[in-house]
Amino acid sequence: MPISLTRSELFDDYVRESVERLERRWPQLVDVEFAVQEVPLPEPGAPEPDGVPLGRLIPAKQGRKSRIVVYRRPVEIRAKGRDERAALVHEILIEQVADLLGLSPDAIDPRYDED
Repeated sequence: MPISLTRSELFDDYVRESVERLERRWPQLVDVEFAVQEVPLPEPGAPEPDGVPLGRLIPAKQGRKSRIVVYRRPVEIRAKGRDERAALVHEILIEQVADLLGLSPDAIDPRYDED
């Protein structure tokens, strides 16, 4: 085990830990792919977003699983400390899972948006 993790590896751990928490409560998420991407890439033909997205849901289609992506650099810019980053990653994943399952974020995790 390395003595220190890179920022990218540490971010991947935040995502992995959050996904594990969510999968314990929502077992159907084992069929969803979760990924980290450095920055959002523009989608051809898609309207310009109002701001920089922190995450994205890509619905399942023709033999492909649903995929939830968290964008590392925009999250790191908004959250300065480790705890703040981990909390923001979890909030982003809750919101994307809520969108995927057609539920409110509070239904996904009752502690959503607690200060």
